[in-house]
Amino acid sequence: MLSRGSKHGIIISKTPVLRAGIGGIVERHFPEYELSFYSSIEEITLHQLKCAKLIITDLSGDQRYARRCCQQYYSLLSQCENTHWIFFVSRHLYPVAVELLMRPQTSLLSDVEPVEGVINAIRGGQEDADRISQTLLTAGSYEADKNLIDSEKLTLSERKVLRLLGKGWGINQIAMLLKKSNKTISAQKNSAMRRLALRTNADLYLWINSAQGLNELNLGSAFGEQSEWKIMARKEMLPS
Repeated sequence: MLSRGSKHGIIISKTPVLRAGIGGIVERHFPEYELSFYSSIEEITLHQLKCAKLIITDLSGDQRYARRCCQQYYSLLSQCENTHWIFFVSRHLYPVAVELLMRPQTSLLSDVEPVEGVINAIRGGQEDADRISQTLLTAGSYEADKNLIDSEKLTLSERKVLRLLGKGWGINQIAMLLKKSNKTISAQKNSAMRRLALRTNADLYLWINSAQGLNELNLGSAFGEQSEWKIMARKEMLPS
């Protein structure tokens, strides 16, 4: 049950780091929302969707079945007219998203949207929010950003830490896996953030989940490949 004066918000993303990043932004800047987190729309009932005042959905990873994914949400939008929907979409998904998802109560954000853009979209609500963010509209803006972020300067250790964060591992787990102290892992994460000109953890999560981050860290999936972790687990069990 919602506490008095609170609003119900829903965050949907298959990527743990993006769920955490968006959740952190909402909790920090919009404490009036009580959040629920889901990996997919299939986990949520229609009643829950109708009760939500804000639904933030990450569609950036669904490029293979873009139209099918958007059609799924298209059928729900008319049933949740009092909800503000915010969709994170990639440039690849953008034309289909505009065709199927643009309604008076929806906003489209880029998968590399700055934190300020996310805040403005939520703050604008259904009344005043820009329906399509300037980051998504500006051709070549992401390519320009790539020139500002020289990720080639990341050290191998920093890449390992960011890659594990992208797979949903915490600082403690990474430290145990790499046999280093929590302080060392945190220092490597912070050093990587400075090299990437990222100021907050939310910025880091968004970069890891962006097309550039996934490519730079060789992340086929933010959840990681099961075979890779089985090999690592076997190595950890071997006597040193």
